[in-house]
Amino acid sequence: MMSFSSTPFPALFLLLLVSNSIANAANSSNRRPRYQLSLDYYAKSCPQVDQLVASITSQQFKEAPISAPATIRLFFHDCFVEGCDASVLISSKAGSKEFAEKDAEDNKELAVEAFDTVNKAKAVVESKCPGVVSCADILALAARDFVHLAGGPYYQVKKGRWDGKLSMASRVPSNLPRANATVDELLRLFQSKGLTLEDLVILSGAHTIGFAHCRHFVSRLYDYKGTRQPDPSIDPRLLKALKMSCPHYGGNTDIVAPFDVTTPFSFDNAYYGNLEAKMGLLASDQALFLDPRTRPLVQALAKDKQKFLQAFAAAMDKMGSIGVKRGRRHGEKRKYCSIHMG
Repeated sequence: MMSFSSTPFPALFLLLLVSNSIANAANSSNRRPRYQLSLDYYAKSCPQVDQLVASITSQQFKEAPISAPATIRLFFHDCFVEGCDASVLISSKAGSKEFAEKDAEDNKELAVEAFDTVNKAKAVVESKCPGVVSCADILALAARDFVHLAGGPYYQVKKGRWDGKLSMASRVPSNLPRANATVDELLRLFQSKGLTLEDLVILSGAHTIGFAHCRHFVSRLYDYKGTRQPDPSIDPRLLKALKMSCPHYGGNTDIVAPFDVTTPFSFDNAYYGNLEAKMGLLASDQALFLDPRTRPLVQALAKDKQKFLQAFAAAMDKMGSIGVKRGRRHGEKRKYCSIHMG
């Protein structure tokens, strides 16, 4: 959910690193209103929408693999701010006093490849089904495709989201998880979206692919909670490798490190095993193993890859229904995802 980038990280860094209750989550999704999302929403108006989006995502995955974690992250950032309504795709208007979500500080590291993917998919869909499919649904489909292309589960995406009319940068900071958030803070945020403790742990598994910029974890390396010492919950080998890439001051703005230090390009459950081994990159990742409320689920997911993949698919379906807009009063179907219709 945080800090993906297309910046290559040093080969030496990777070399060093490489050498060195779930049922509730699925069931609780049924208790929340689904806002009439359905699998056959476009059955008559655009029956081939899944295939049209897939034609773009498969191409993007080959040409720019960073598109996978970047688009999954874009979907998180969209759903957590104003709901899953493509409001994160809107460009700020020239001369406007209020920036759009996309230009909020927390969204500045969203990789351009994610926006490119959605815009290309939207253009293809518009050419076959003009004015029918929302940008919000295309983003949900693209995120699913990339989860699967990277080795994760393929799951059916319910459709029927409209594009939101509101996009404000000021709404972003309080609605996204922080890299150093405590489990209490994460739980409050997730619960405010109708998501559970189980959803928090399962959706954090998206960090099985992608990268974070140094600034999101540098304090763990040198000055943890003002102690002027490293975070004691980091494995010493990981600490050494990260320090080589991320100096305490300066020179680290474009450097990134993989969330999953063992299989950074594969959508698997290694993220959880890494947490057990003190190899979590962000403080908010490692906190999931340190906290007695979330540790049992981390341990269960570390043991069973299939359980994780199944649970992740259910949690993504649940997240995809947050704050969904319906109808012209609350939404629109944008022709270009970055520009409001009005």
